[in-house]
Amino acid sequence: MVQETQDGTELLNNGESVEKTLSIIELITSGGTAGMVIITILFVLLIVASYIYFERLFAIKAASKIDANFMNQIKDHVTNGKIDSAQVLCAQVNSPVSRLISKGISRIGKPLEDINTAIENAGRLEVYGLEKNVSVLATISGAAPMIGFLGTVIGMILSIFEIANSGGQIDIKLLADGLYTAMTTTVAGLIVGIIGYIAYNHLVVKTDKVVYQMEANSLEFLDHLNEPI
Repeated sequence: MVQETQDGTELLNNGESVEKTLSIIELITSGGTAGMVIITILFVLLIVASYIYFERLFAIKAASKIDANFMNQIKDHVTNGKIDSAQVLCAQVNSPVSRLISKGISRIGKPLEDINTAIENAGRLEVYGLEKNVSVLATISGAAPMIGFLGTVIGMILSIFEIANSGGQIDIKLLADGLYTAMTTTVAGLIVGIIGYIAYNHLVVKTDKVVYQMEANSLEFLDHLNEPI
């Protein structure tokens, strides 16, 4: 025969005590319906955040890859007047840097200020493409803890309700569902929020590196056009 003691251990019929453990699944389901609903919402947010992070990470990595000899080839083509060859090379590379250079090449013959403006406008579009859905990560990193705190409030309300209806006989088991809801949702919300925050900042750093690469190559291209022949 097994008896449960007040300190959370189980007492066997031979007098030996066995510590009772709680799995993650039991911890989640112990929070009741309200807790499970909030945990489900947070789990969906975690999946969305993970998808956006890895999708953007691979896209940004692909955008940052460019041949170290690319600009040298472009400058050689432009110097020799091979504008079509330079455009073909940009199309073959097909990266944010090459698209900016291609935009600049298409404006060769116009004032340098016009070329610079065209590159800047194209650069804004490229940056917008790189930052696609990244703001959603920032939203998730801020919303997830608040959703978790909502679960905390709901759990405390449930606990207070049980106390108010206990008729003076307060039993910790009556408070268990509310307390589990309060604690599990808070922890889950903070975990999702922390993951979203780290993922967002990591993508921002990666994006900034690509933007710097775009600016450096654009300046190199404009400087080459401004060199005296």
